[in-house]
Amino acid sequence: MSNSAKAEAVLALHRFGMGPRPGSIAAVGTDPRGALIAELDRPLVLSAAASLPTSAKAYRTVADANARRTARAKQAQQQAKKQQMAAAPAAASDQGQAQAQTEGLAQGYSQQKDAAEMAAKQAADAIPDPGRPIYLQEAKLRTEAALAADIGFAERLVWFWSNHFCVSANRIQSMSGAYEREAVRAHALGRFVDLLQAVEGHPAMLFYLDNLESMGANSTAGINRSRGLNENFAREIMELHTLGVRTGYTQDDVISFANVLTGWTLVPPGADPQHGGEFTFNPRLHEPGGQTVLGKRYEQDDAEQGRAVLRDLAAHPATATHVATKLARHFIADEPPLALVEQMARTFRDTEGDLKQVAITMVSSDEAWRRPPSKLKRPGEWVVGMVRATGITQVDPVRFTGGQELLGEALWRPPAPKGYPDDEASWIDGVGRRLDVANNFAERITGMADPQVIIEDVFASQVAPEVKQAVGRAESRQQALALLFMSADFQRR
Repeated sequence: MSNSAKAEAVLALHRFGMGPRPGSIAAVGTDPRGALIAELDRPLVLSAAASLPTSAKAYRTVADANARRTARAKQAQQQAKKQQMAAAPAAASDQGQAQAQTEGLAQGYSQQKDAAEMAAKQAADAIPDPGRPIYLQEAKLRTEAALAADIGFAERLVWFWSNHFCVSANRIQSMSGAYEREAVRAHALGRFVDLLQAVEGHPAMLFYLDNLESMGANSTAGINRSRGLNENFAREIMELHTLGVRTGYTQDDVISFANVLTGWTLVPPGADPQHGGEFTFNPRLHEPGGQTVLGKRYEQDDAEQGRAVLRDLAAHPATATHVATKLARHFIADEPPLALVEQMARTFRDTEGDLKQVAITMVSSDEAWRRPPSKLKRPGEWVVGMVRATGITQVDPVRFTGGQELLGEALWRPPAPKGYPDDEASWIDGVGRRLDVANNFAERITGMADPQVIIEDVFASQVAPEVKQAVGRAESRQQALALLFMSADFQRR
């Protein structure tokens, strides 16, 4: 393989994949565009996903544990109160004077109250929270899929769409990983409308964007409870997920769409032990009557009303441009080539939102390959790329998620519904913290990873001469590895 072919293969692995790993240059071969496209034909499934609970099952598991914790705490408090009542007469009889008796009882009751609260806390803590282990299992499976991929283009697309349609584990930890598997991964290479329907109808998204109890003012529940509409869900779908900001919709459109989405909720876990946590349409919450969104009237009186609006939003020309721009910004440049964006948007429109074809258009265009690797990798991409280069395929999810959190990109915990940013300005100030992570990782693997092997075999010697020189002059293998990991060849794509 010529040096130019090697350079293009390494660029493909960095720009569109998860970074070079042992054997990946050979997997790309002399036709990197063809290799990227071929990876999209492989099933986007996780081999060990069957061992993980569904999102609804995870939600019920956590809800059941919380209910048991509350019950145990109440039992402990009741028991402590009984002991206090039994001890009170004895405490009172031991007092010699009225004032001393009052003060002693007050102090005793305070101590007993503290003891009761402590007993309640200990009783609750005796039942562990299952949400954290579920989260870590999901994180491990997701990360190891990225480490094991030959190229990782398909995995990068999953990561992109998961961030585009983000939820937060800070709000719904038990469902965050299963949401990505069920709604995003299952549709990331299909039609946008199917992906849109899956994510917006997923209980994790309904929970995250506060739609569970949004109710129409004229709905049965709205009249009885004197409560009303929550516009968050409708606004974020239009502004972030489909049309994009300033694309012609009005506040009235948001309100009408929010009314359309009333009744989209989930089955309470206590109400149905078998189906708690699953999507349901509750007509008692739904605003009756038709609604007008973007000039079109929707007269359906059930969940189909919302699905009809989503179908039209998916087909809107502004959605094609918004999606194409975000994809090109993520993979190519902070300011993506307008010609490439238009090519991708046209494919989106012509194929009715076939996301696989949009991705193929991107990697097939010369515009996607002309720029040097100048885009700064986000922390999660950099960490995975660093680990991939060593050939490691299994990770400790506690350590891994902790590292991502340290770098400001905690897994499934974006700071806002718009997800993590995709521009250099948002991440450049945190590059200094990457040095601590690189040093720590280099120290742990110094006995099993050779920086020269990474340069010559994994990267096919396609690193800058000054990096080779710095690695060769390093005082230790640990320092050499850290220097390599912090180089632009690892940081940029």
